[in-house]
Amino acid sequence: MREIILLRHAHADSAAPGQDDIARVLSLRGEAEADAAGVWLKDHRAAPDRVLYSPAARTRETCERVLAILGYADLRSEARIYEATPATLLRVLDDHADVEQLLLVGHNPGLENLVALLTEGASDSGRGIPPGGVVWLRLGENAGFEPGSATARHFWWP
Repeated sequence: MREIILLRHAHADSAAPGQDDIARVLSLRGEAEADAAGVWLKDHRAAPDRVLYSPAARTRETCERVLAILGYADLRSEARIYEATPATLLRVLDDHADVEQLLLVGHNPGLENLVALLTEGASDSGRGIPPGGVVWLRLGENAGFEPGSATARHFWWP
């Protein structure tokens, strides 16, 4: 049984004048949220075989803080996650279909729409994932990344 753990980046500081969105870093609140997500994932025995994260600073920092608690995993920056649509995220998942448990750290609305697509079959029914929130999905035996192919095992937020 394959699992996908989706983690929205934690709260970030607002962009400084002239600063690109991709360069925004975690706020102090965000650092605490990322640490809490790491503890929650460890307590629930998450053991990702691979971790993919958006190249945005806030996403990388969230990922680093979580992995400092969880321990090492195969860590990869994936540019397609930044500002991704559900279709793009499905292509990313397809490219890593060999992984039993994948942790993907990214952004809304892409993540919440992906959850809706995989669990409900429609990407326009996303219900939101708060900053630092985790959605842990399980795919059935031999199931691909198709609409309605996953069930939500956990939904948690700090």
